[in-house]
Order: sequence, then C-alpha cells, then structure tokens
Amino acid sequence: MSLLVVGLSHRSAPVSVLERAALSADAQTKLLQDTVAAEPATEAAVLATCNRIELYADVDKFHAGVAELSTLLAQHSGVGLEELTPYLYVHYEDRAVHHLFSVACGLDSMVVGEGQILGQIKDSLARAQELHTAGRLLNDLFQQALRVGKRAHSETGIDRAGQSLVTFGLEQLAVSAAVPAWAEGKKALVIGAGSMSSLAAATLARSGIAEVVVANRTFERAERLAQILTEAEDNTTTARAVSMDAIPGELTRADVIVSCTGATGLVLTAETVAQAVEGRTGAPVTEIAGSGRTAEDDSARTAPRTTGTPLPPTSVGTDENCPLDLAAVQPGFSVMGEAAVAGMDAATLEQHAAWAAGGTLDRPGRRTPEADAELITALAATAATVGRVPERRKPEPVAERPAPSLFLLDLAMPRDIDAAVHRLAGVRLVDIESLAEASADAPMAADVDQVRRIVSDEVAAFGAAQRAAHITPTVVALRTMAADVVAGEIARLDGRLPDLDERQRGEIRQAVHRVVDKLLHAPTVRVKQLAAEPGGAGYADALRTLFDLDPETVAAVSRAGDSTDKKDRPA
Repeated sequence: MSLLVVGLSHRSAPVSVLERAALSADAQTKLLQDTVAAEPATEAAVLATCNRIELYADVDKFHAGVAELSTLLAQHSGVGLEELTPYLYVHYEDRAVHHLFSVACGLDSMVVGEGQILGQIKDSLARAQELHTAGRLLNDLFQQALRVGKRAHSETGIDRAGQSLVTFGLEQLAVSAAVPAWAEGKKALVIGAGSMSSLAAATLARSGIAEVVVANRTFERAERLAQILTEAEDNTTTARAVSMDAIPGELTRADVIVSCTGATGLVLTAETVAQAVEGRTGAPVTEIAGSGRTAEDDSARTAPRTTGTPLPPTSVGTDENCPLDLAAVQPGFSVMGEAAVAGMDAATLEQHAAWAAGGTLDRPGRRTPEADAELITALAATAATVGRVPERRKPEPVAERPAPSLFLLDLAMPRDIDAAVHRLAGVRLVDIESLAEASADAPMAADVDQVRRIVSDEVAAFGAAQRAAHITPTVVALRTMAADVVAGEIARLDGRLPDLDERQRGEIRQAVHRVVDKLLHAPTVRVKQLAAEPGGAGYADALRTLFDLDPETVAAVSRAGDSTDKKDRPA
C-alpha cells in the first residue's frame, strides 16, 4: 500500500485561499483523469467540500507523488503552486488512512462531530468509481471510512460534540435564541438544490419556518425539493419553487436566505441585498462604520492578546512628521494603533509617543508627561507580547448595530454572498469564515476521545488487512505452481504405469495432493499472519524468491482479483 493524500482545509488555509482553490464538478473530473494519467499514480479520488480539498492517490514513489499531486492541485484550482504550497498538508500510508477515518468521524470538521461529511465521502467514492479512477485500494479505503464513520456515530455521543454545518449556521443566525423560536413564522429563501441546500431546507422546515422558497438554475430540481418538503410527514411548512430570475423579488419577502450553489461568482451582491432591505423597510440602508462584520465579532477577533497594560484608546490622526516608516505600515492600519508599532525599539516608541501627544490627535486629558509614559509602557508591552503585526487593526468605536431584519447564511465555497454585506445595517450574514471563527471556541465532548480510540483501532485493522491482502496473490501463485507440479508428475506416472485402473490412479492423485497441501498449509498460513503485522510487506518478496515464482504469474493473479472486485462493486 502506497496511499498518499495532499490537500488543504480550514485547519491549514484561510478561507480566502480555500475560496479561490474551490473545484467545480468539471474541475474535479479533469483532476482525477489527469492524476491517474500521471506516472506516479495508479488510482485517485477527490474529496472536495466547502472547507477542504483533498486528493487521494495510490502512488509508487513518495516524493514524486507529492510533487505531482501538488502541481495538479495548483493547476486545476487556478492558485499558483508557490502560493498554494504553504497551505498544503501531506499524509502517507497509515497516516493517510488515519486522516480519512478522522475526517469520516467528524473529528476534522469545522463543527466537530457533524455527520454530513459521510455523504460527501460517499459522493467522492461514487465519482471515482464512475470515472474508473478508484481501484482496489481506494475502494477498500473509502468504503471502510464510511463504516468507521457510521460506527463512531452509533457507538459514541460524538453527535453531541457538534452539529451539521447547517444547524450550526442557523444557531449563529439566531444568536442567543433557540432556533425553533427564532424561525417561527419566518419565511425562507433557499438558493440552490444540491445536498447542502436540501439539508438546509429540511432543517428549516423541521425548525418550524413558515415557508420555504427554493430557487435553482435547474427549475426541475427546485420543484423536486419543494415537493419533498411539502410531502414530508408532520410538516406544517409550505414550499414552492422559483427560477433564479425571481430571486430579487423573493428577497423582499424572505426573512432568512440560505445560499449554497456551485457558482464561481457572487449570487447576491451587497447592492442587491441593500435594495432588498430597502424594499422591506422603505428606508435607505446605511453601513456600519469601521466594521467588516458585526461590532461584536470585530471586537472579539481584534482584542490585543496581552496581559500587560491595555492600550489607551486611539483614533486615526494626521501622519505629518510621523516617525514611523509609513511605507512599511500595512494599508488599513491606524498609525496610532498597536498594529503599526508592534516590534519597535524603545527610542522609536518614545518618538512616536511624543508625536502622537503633540500632533493634531484630539486626545483630551492625555497630553501630560504621565500620559506619554503610560502610552510608551502600553505600546512596549504590546510589542513585547504580540511580537508581530496583528492580522487586523483595532476597530474604531462604532454605533450600536440595529437589530437585523434580514438573515443570510452563506454555505458556499467560493462564497455566494458578497462579504461587504457584513457592513450593512439591519442585516446579519453568517458565512464560512464566520462559522470557522465561531467554532474555534466550541466545547469538545468527552466522546471525542472514544472516537479517537475507534479511529486508531480501525487504522490498525485496515493496515493489517491490506498487508495480508498484499501477500495473497503470492500465496495463490505458489499453490498454483504446486498444483501444476502435481499434475505434471501424475501425467508422467500415467505414462510409466499404464496398467493402473482408475481407482488406483485416484488414490495416487489424492495422496500426492494431500502431501503437497500439508507441506504448504503451515507456511502459507503463517506467512499471512506475519505479513499482516507492521513491516510484513517483505514476506511476499521472500516467498517469491524462495520458490522462484514468476512475477508475471503473481501480477496476473492480482489483475484477476481486481477484475473480480470491479464486477462485485455496486454501481
């Protein structure tokens, strides 16, 4: 087994990179075809979800395989290899198996324990089977991953450690309210009719939403989803389908919008959403100053990570005669804030503090030497603790955000809804980036440890089964050679003793076969046991060498086994 996985996920890459690297269905197909056409790989499968892109392959060379798979991912994602490489991770052999099993159990999901990943793994396997890029290894691997994931959910309480991404997203929209109470009486517009959108529509219906409107590029799929929702048992939600052209009108009626399409561009722009809110309220929509998202989100994300003296409040002043090298200050950062001065030496800090106190900055009550000393101390503490420029500037004070009248959940990758919607007053947008931040502090259930033990046990069992299967063609070839030797000797005996009757010939044949079977039984059983242990791959080579087995005969047995497997596989 030479299993290799190269990929990137929400754990290794920012959402902006994942968004750009997202693969369409056509791109996934071409990636699979090009992978198996490449020299190092004989099998391939792609697992592409809203927060991960992984390429699995059976390779004959590790380093060449990593280079080839990385290059192919870059080519088909459209992200340059040099830019993509820092975010890629690589797993090989048992570590690759462990990774996929962990993914299947929801341990590697953005929301730990979510079960939707099992459907995505099933779809990934079906695609590879349809394109004939999955052979014995990847079929065994992905089917076992599905079984391990189901076992984890049935034997543990991993479901309590998290929810599906849809449920988690709705909880973020509802903020502190229970989803059923928040959803009651509301109208929802679901854009898209794929697996994620269908799950969102069904979840909204179960939560007590009054109406679900489904919009999709293929109207028939939207109609089918609406019909399923309408015919569901114990369902009081009404559902109907509309074309994509009807979305602007539906936006003014809907309270909740969930979007998850495969579109490569934006489905809803900030201008479209602003017009919808204006149509609902009759008043122009304003932007929340200084906020890329909600004020609460920005404050939580950008609070200085220091236990020293907190920075005094600052606001943007003039940069005239500023001692900083302004060319080195990142765009969008205040020259008065900790982002600009992190890492300064003490002398420059003093100059900066003197400039800030004596410049045009309006800071009543803070122009005393004591205030300057306080500023220098605070800045020095920040520089020593942070040690680098923070990712975002500290937000300016903003007015309280009004209660939202429109709720949007964007589950697409790349995004369907313009991120600028975060700045619109009266609107609450939750997207993949918001969910990543919110889930970072989600509590982990004790059941996670139990699932990890299940994964470890299953990885060991899978490895042993694969190693044992690896030696099977050699054992079959050995027994075939033995049968050929017996047949040859029986034929030679028939020529030398033509007077033997059929009963006597049968007794001789049985005796010879029993002798050969008894001689081969213990060695072949033992070699299978030894081959199943770690490091047991060499026993097949030893067997072939000891009995001078023809490598082509062994390969023929393997090909026959693969052919049988393909016939037995479900379509």
